[in-house]
Amino acid sequence: MTSDAPAAGAAGVGSVPGTQVPGTGARPARASARPAAGPARGDFLSYLARKVGTALISFAVLLVVGFVIFHLIPSNPVAALTRGRPISAAQQAFLRKELGLNQSLAQQFWHYVTDTLQGRLGYSWQFQQPVSALIGQRLWPTILLMGTSTIISIVLGIWLGIRSGWRPGSTLDRVSSGSSLALWSVPTFWLGIILLVLFSVGFGPIPPLFPAGGMSTPGSPGGFNLPHILDVARHLVLPCLTLVLVVFAQYVTIMRSSVIDELGSPYLLTARAKGLRDDLVRRRHVVPNAMLPSVTVIFLQLGGLVGGAITVETVYSWPGLGYLTYQALQIPDLPLLQGTFIIFSASVIVMNLLADLLYRYLDPRVRRQ
Repeated sequence: MTSDAPAAGAAGVGSVPGTQVPGTGARPARASARPAAGPARGDFLSYLARKVGTALISFAVLLVVGFVIFHLIPSNPVAALTRGRPISAAQQAFLRKELGLNQSLAQQFWHYVTDTLQGRLGYSWQFQQPVSALIGQRLWPTILLMGTSTIISIVLGIWLGIRSGWRPGSTLDRVSSGSSLALWSVPTFWLGIILLVLFSVGFGPIPPLFPAGGMSTPGSPGGFNLPHILDVARHLVLPCLTLVLVVFAQYVTIMRSSVIDELGSPYLLTARAKGLRDDLVRRRHVVPNAMLPSVTVIFLQLGGLVGGAITVETVYSWPGLGYLTYQALQIPDLPLLQGTFIIFSASVIVMNLLADLLYRYLDPRVRRQ
């Protein structure tokens, strides 16, 4: 009589792991509980290579665009640098040669690209210093201003967005949404001027509450001491407040919309059916999923942190990269403009790359692409 049981050599096919194979007295090898690390690692490396390649292409395009844009600006740097002083034609020709303006555009572009790839950002015409040194001097004031305002904006905006989206139509939702949309539409320089007039000029017997500009009081001793820290903090209030009032609005709007989208998800009904309290449902289930769209916005804001807010730094004469860019536009100082443009662009590209990598970690759907 022929047996219907599979042969011993094929006993593992279709059998349940861990069960004895009939007629053999042996058990098949237990299936591994963990998937092989090789394919997952290969997928990540492939994803990383694609994103890094895209970032490098973006940077190359921005190099070309930056060179073209700044050379399209109608300017006469020699006349701007010698304004108010008599200068002969021979001296003008000598200055043009020293500044490299007598070279063709192709030669200027070649030097611009090769110097950038070697880490040399050129020599400022206006300040007579290396561009990298100028950027290093102005970098920390911008990080202080933008870092402080960004942290406050993220915490305040996400908190208000969560509360507003969890109870749509409530008083808090109407107030926060209306004020956010209004502040988001206000031009940053206009808001800065209004705050400057209100709190730095004073009205009648009311003295000015905050300094009108700068990072510290002229003549005050520097150094890392309490009086200097308090002086810098007092100068920081108005520019930081201007940025917070404009930036936090987008976090409120995006987070509120994400939370509202999550409210109709089936997993919330399951969580409530298990008896979880509303605050636990919001904190453990809604917020982690609703945070995903905000990750990209946060990292893009961090990318703009190095670039700073040109308008705010200009309004308050804050000695950062934004104000340095405004000063370079007066000539225009092409090496300085190109150097700051490279720093601005590189910071945005790097933060965008980090956002893509973090998004892949947070969202399993991206890992399957």
